[in-house]
Amino acid sequence: MSRPEPFVREAGAGPGVVCIHANASSSSQWRGLMDQLAATHRVLAPDSYGAGKSPQWPSDRIITLRDEAELLEPVFERAGSPLILVGHSYGAAVALIAALLRPERVRALALYEPTLFALVDAESPPPNAADGIRQAVANAAAALDAGDRNAAAAAFIDYWMGAGSWRQTPAARQPAMAESVADVRRWAHALFNEPTPASAFRRLDQPVLLMIGRRSTASAHAVARALAPMLPNVRVVEFDGLGHMGPITHPDQVNAAIGRFLERL
Repeated sequence: MSRPEPFVREAGAGPGVVCIHANASSSSQWRGLMDQLAATHRVLAPDSYGAGKSPQWPSDRIITLRDEAELLEPVFERAGSPLILVGHSYGAAVALIAALLRPERVRALALYEPTLFALVDAESPPPNAADGIRQAVANAAAALDAGDRNAAAAAFIDYWMGAGSWRQTPAARQPAMAESVADVRRWAHALFNEPTPASAFRRLDQPVLLMIGRRSTASAHAVARALAPMLPNVRVVEFDGLGHMGPITHPDQVNAAIGRFLERL
């Protein structure tokens, strides 16, 4: 079987930056950051499996974060070495695994709330701070089993953005988001069953910007608490008034922080 090729947006010239999007999103979420960095960097934003214009996961085997990272291998090669990884949520988790797989080619990472829930379960078995997302996934999966993708999307989106958020999502955006949430079990399995222990991230001595929204969920905050002490060269930035979807709801604030971080490298 030939290796699938991801769709990728590209802009600018200079040191390579690869931006990896969140679940129920696509590379389009990084358009603002691409415009901001294009004068000084070569910015590539791929679509992950099942998102945007990229293919679905082509195997019956349950997907892992390493599989997600390997899909993006052609994008990393195009970006050149050393490159900078930017990630949000699931995309930030993929970025961390990609960095562990090939640390020598990663210059720095800018991560907004990686969702490596396996780190939370490893610290303390359930019930724990990841129970909220566990229940949201269960609710979304039940809705999918009942044939209601809109209800599945509501369960997932409302968990991350607050009650009623799905109902307020522009109608033009809902179909693509509802279609992507069909993969919610796959996402959850990859995040809750990732075998990499927290201690492995001590090997990442590159500069890391770890961004957190103070209005985010308990599960996202718990991951950050488990991860930050393991990163030898981490700078934690907290945003007042922002939640887990800060890079999408308040891109100017988040992109400005990423820009300042890159200027200091």
